[in-house]
Amino acid sequence: MSFWKKAVTIAIGFVVGIGCLVTATRADNYPSRTVAMIVPFPPGGPSDVVARIIAEGMSRVLNQTIIIENVGGAGGTIGTARVAAATPDGYTLLAAGMGSHVAAPALTPNLRYDSTKDFEPIGLISNAPVAVVARKDFPAKDLKEFIAYVKAQGDSVKQAHGGIGSASHMAWLLFTSQLGLKPKLIPYRGTGPALGNLIGDHVDFFCEQVVSVAPAVKGKSIKAYVVSGDTRTSALPDVLSAKQAEIPEFQLSIWSAVFAPKGTPKDILAKLSGALGNALDDPAVAKRLADLGGAVPALAERGPAHLETVLKADIARWEPVLKAAMAESK
Repeated sequence: MSFWKKAVTIAIGFVVGIGCLVTATRADNYPSRTVAMIVPFPPGGPSDVVARIIAEGMSRVLNQTIIIENVGGAGGTIGTARVAAATPDGYTLLAAGMGSHVAAPALTPNLRYDSTKDFEPIGLISNAPVAVVARKDFPAKDLKEFIAYVKAQGDSVKQAHGGIGSASHMAWLLFTSQLGLKPKLIPYRGTGPALGNLIGDHVDFFCEQVVSVAPAVKGKSIKAYVVSGDTRTSALPDVLSAKQAEIPEFQLSIWSAVFAPKGTPKDILAKLSGALGNALDDPAVAKRLADLGGAVPALAERGPAHLETVLKADIARWEPVLKAAMAESK
């Protein structure tokens, strides 16, 4: 081998070695500064509440602060697109859900991200059923009367949702299309503002995650008629499940999860996934989520691989249903 070939070979080896050392050092030292977790909705909604609980738990595990940044608007797609375009260094994370990653791609034209290609999955946080809730003085005393009233009053009944593509919009499409209800839709920039207006009697009803509405129901500032799924939730034990209320087709469990931008180093993703798992193992974190109606995923349902499988399966399951329901509602 000539002198120059030897020199080039040595130089390449040196560069590769330095690169590996830098990568290892980056992973070993991560996180060396504050991490931002973007919630693509305003404060007070289910995504925000769950994200704050898990960010606090992960911060303790990582021994570094994770701050919440609320970037609301357009059914969660503005904040989600911001994370998709962020530097993939582990310092910008996304507290995502079915609204941003399943419903929005099916319902939002010209979306600025691909939920299956522009993110690295870290893991599920929780699952929660949906509750149908109304202002405290809504005239119907039970679900049967509620359905009859909304059918009779039509678009004089005002229903809130958190923006096109949000989980509450997704829940509205399923609930109202299955029962033939056609209320007037009042969109908001997130669950928090919508719930506030429901409590203030400016709108009539709302379909939203139990995580968000349970405290208001317990405080009697709103009332609940039914929760999605086959069983009641411990957060609202007095409220009938959809199966008990004889609308078994109302099956919807909303998941929350953590993602990072595509290209985030695998060792950093592993550290984040481990921190998420350890936080979920904390009894205090699990209790806070359970009190709100959220179920902590079992060990077999944690980690990036399972989240990726869930995301793809839910897109395949819900995209045709949501598009059909949206077309029927027009």
